[in-house]
Amino acid sequence: MASPSWQPLGDGGASQWLVKTDDPDVQALWQPDWQLQYDQLSGGAFSGQVHHIQLPGLRLVREDSNRALHQRGAIDPGAYGMAMPLAMSGPALFNGQVVTHDKVMVGRGDVLDLVTPDQFCLIAVVVDQALLRPLWQHMYQKDLSTWLAMQLVLPARAAAAHAVREMHLQTMARLGAAPLQPLSDAAMLRLRDTLLMEWIEALPETVHATPNPVQLRRKQLVRRACELMLAQGDEPPSMLQLCQQVGASRRQLNYCFQEVLGVSPLKYLRALRLGRVRRELRGGGVTVQDAAGHSGFWHLGQFARDYRALFDELPSATLKRAG
Repeated sequence: MASPSWQPLGDGGASQWLVKTDDPDVQALWQPDWQLQYDQLSGGAFSGQVHHIQLPGLRLVREDSNRALHQRGAIDPGAYGMAMPLAMSGPALFNGQVVTHDKVMVGRGDVLDLVTPDQFCLIAVVVDQALLRPLWQHMYQKDLSTWLAMQLVLPARAAAAHAVREMHLQTMARLGAAPLQPLSDAAMLRLRDTLLMEWIEALPETVHATPNPVQLRRKQLVRRACELMLAQGDEPPSMLQLCQQVGASRRQLNYCFQEVLGVSPLKYLRALRLGRVRRELRGGGVTVQDAAGHSGFWHLGQFARDYRALFDELPSATLKRAG
């Protein structure tokens, strides 16, 4: 598959990026300038799409996926992100907080931790601080609120959220048509600023955000468990060993995983290991047996069944496509 590239939209410095793929790794890697990793959590063939439009100081995003994913990584440490679901088959989890259709996700771009359900679509803007700060000061006569830097799920203003969704999609469609229907630089910047103000207007008037030490401890425990499971490669610890190493009971570990990631430890860690095998197979130059063994799968029959249940193909098929 050929790598995509930015396509210019007129002469005003705007450009767009569009990727359609059947691989969550491709969807993660081919989001320009961002460092992301996607792990597929639900079974079945994957289909996804990302559409970015870059304007001066602002990136517009739409992303679609048909399988549950754990999205991790960083977008832009010098920027702020705002996102909301456009369509979803069930709740998502952003930084361990429940996201429903009437919520907006806000935070700095240095951290992304999002678990999506099947059939999920979101829209988002990623805005440079240099653009957001003066606009915020103009609207509210004060500097940027400190809670904007936190990874929060907030209730969106109902009417404003509907307006944002409509305007965001209309703006992406209009800008995407710019090569055929050119916009002046001034018109493009007016569109940018109007859309960004609509996003800001969708945020609640007041936000009471304080760090939650319990939630933080749960996330740290889950992160430590994942690190231990993946670090030991071909001999991953049993659940009992894992609980002993992180200092938690099996019930406590299960509760933390459900709260933070929405799945059990066994299901999540199996998905991570199967994903690691798939990446190795896609790289080629390895046998299925060796790739499975590198991630601790020694019963090849059960491994092949689990692999097919998650990715809707046998590991041999993945290896064949890599060749």
